[in-house]
Amino acid sequence: MKYILILMFALLLNGCAIFGAPTEIDDTKGWTAERIYEEGQNKMRDRDYDKAIVYFGKLESRYPHGRYAAQAQLETAYANYKKQEPVLCVAAADRFIKLHPNHPNVDYAYYLKGLAVFNERGVIEKLTKQQISDRDPRSLRDSFVTFKDLVTRYPNSRYAKDATQRMVYLANSLSDHELDVARYYMKRTAYVAAINRAKYVLEYYPQSPGVEEALVILISAYDLMGLEDLKNDTLRVLKTNYPDSGMLKKGVPTDERVWWKFWESLYPSGSN
Repeated sequence: MKYILILMFALLLNGCAIFGAPTEIDDTKGWTAERIYEEGQNKMRDRDYDKAIVYFGKLESRYPHGRYAAQAQLETAYANYKKQEPVLCVAAADRFIKLHPNHPNVDYAYYLKGLAVFNERGVIEKLTKQQISDRDPRSLRDSFVTFKDLVTRYPNSRYAKDATQRMVYLANSLSDHELDVARYYMKRTAYVAAINRAKYVLEYYPQSPGVEEALVILISAYDLMGLEDLKNDTLRVLKTNYPDSGMLKKGVPTDERVWWKFWESLYPSGSN
């Protein structure tokens, strides 16, 4: 009898191996689209974002053309945003924008996409409290472009004002990043590279507070390269736009090729 029981148990195990694990019970079986959506919303309120995403996914697959399908896609993007999964959030937002370009809430999809990239931070950044201007500028530019798309396409959107404020912040941060790199090149006498970075600030971030410093870098670099005409032209621009600049005050040295050292004393951040 004992051997018979062992044999039956072995056959039972083999049967499980053959037919696979038991199918997961679908608690939404027979539910209406409205009920699935409501349960997804309940999970969102409970901050159970993983379960909410499951519900919204089932809703969309089961009722792809229903009135709740588009909203489920948008909720999925938001749930991933709350989970701090920027890549998944952006993917979901992009999908919504592509499928529903004329949806009344498409402006929110752009806004959510911009926020996801704006708030994206790596583990090292979180541990070191790295400044946003020290980050990889690509993500900052992506966020800026997304907010710009929102403001350009939907100027009357309820999210346009906040997006505009974030664009200003991002532009200033990107300007700071370019200036950081320009300082690096100046210290290593790579003047052409420093000039290119400073010109980039003038061209793409003309409203940022870093414009004055960019002009100073240009003056320093042109002076050290012996490019007197370019140096004097840039100096005139500085005088016109920043008449109170520290570089124009009494006591500024006029000896040849000392612009860089004086600039460094004016901007202590450049000595980092």
